[in-house]
Amino acid sequence: MKHIDLHTITRPILHIIHTSILLCLTILLPTACNSKSNTSHCNEQSITVKYAKGFTLSQGNGYRRIDIIDPWDTTQLLSTYLLIDRNDTTPSSLPKGEIIRTPLSKSVIFSSVHCSLLNELNALDAIAGICDSEYNYVEALQKRLTEGTLTDAGSSVTPDIERIIELSPDAILLSPFENTQNDRLIHTGIPIIECADYMETSPLGRAEWVRVFGWLYGCETSADSLFSHVEQSYLSTCDLISHTTTRPKVITERRTGAVWYIPGGNSYMATLLRDAGASYPWNDNQNTGSIPLSFENVFERGQDADYWLIKYHAPADITYSDLQQEYTPYSSFKAFQQQQIYGCNTQRLRYYEETPFHPERLLQDLGAIFHPTLFENYIPYYFHPMPL
Repeated sequence: MKHIDLHTITRPILHIIHTSILLCLTILLPTACNSKSNTSHCNEQSITVKYAKGFTLSQGNGYRRIDIIDPWDTTQLLSTYLLIDRNDTTPSSLPKGEIIRTPLSKSVIFSSVHCSLLNELNALDAIAGICDSEYNYVEALQKRLTEGTLTDAGSSVTPDIERIIELSPDAILLSPFENTQNDRLIHTGIPIIECADYMETSPLGRAEWVRVFGWLYGCETSADSLFSHVEQSYLSTCDLISHTTTRPKVITERRTGAVWYIPGGNSYMATLLRDAGASYPWNDNQNTGSIPLSFENVFERGQDADYWLIKYHAPADITYSDLQQEYTPYSSFKAFQQQQIYGCNTQRLRYYEETPFHPERLLQDLGAIFHPTLFENYIPYYFHPMPL
């Protein structure tokens, strides 16, 4: 019987298998790289984000990348933006994402908060249209509205699509909301940049979103410098307050109709109160947003609060007399009786426009109220003693 050399038979078979595997790998490797394009891309370098949880930054070959994380499902991405210099050609290899030519030069801004930030970054010239103009207090923008060199794009809830299309902006910046689709805006084909900064629960986390705007508007150095100042000031104030042993009890806001909305225990405001050295009655609550409570619920936990902070929007500052006339049981709070209520009139003070990107100012205000001996001769930004 003839001897069969198994090596002679299997060697060509193995060679064929080996060649096939290499061929498959050659074909599949680029695909494997691209298959991860929603989260990463070949040769991308991650940029450190210190506090914010809602976005990531990375640098690719010929582009920059901003991933916006879905705040309602943090395992998913809300959007991916690929920033390419408007003077450069489009790279031949790109991950999936919305291409944005930067720096932006003709954008529509839905939020007055972002308009105020761009004012501070000296990027107002890049704003071509705004929404909710009646709530926008940037003087330069109001002047341009009067002159007709700035487009009033209507309400942020129901924007004037026709005016926006006619303007032909290079991007629309808006704040996304859960389960809300911007179908009419999407159909315009104009890039929509979803600024979910308001969903951050950390004050420094929200302030760090200034870096996103720095990338978009070509003012990265100014944005980084601003954030560095805010961070240092905030942490310095935290350190100063941390040496005190007193933690006064604090409640906030007042009834709206039959409901009293108070900050959840993991909310932005609750974090600020803790950093300011206060004891907050709802620290055990896990909500990151507001909690609707009855007056009785709030009174049960907050009747003995040492301080009471109230924000309101009115032509004149409200007084203790106004507060009691509005709802007599308010006078049963310890803070009312000891005249330790501090108010912020948002009609004349730019609280909502400034504090998102300047939490250090609000922290100093609160620290000076709760621990006055640590802040001698301090002039408050927002909260002032309520007049009688």
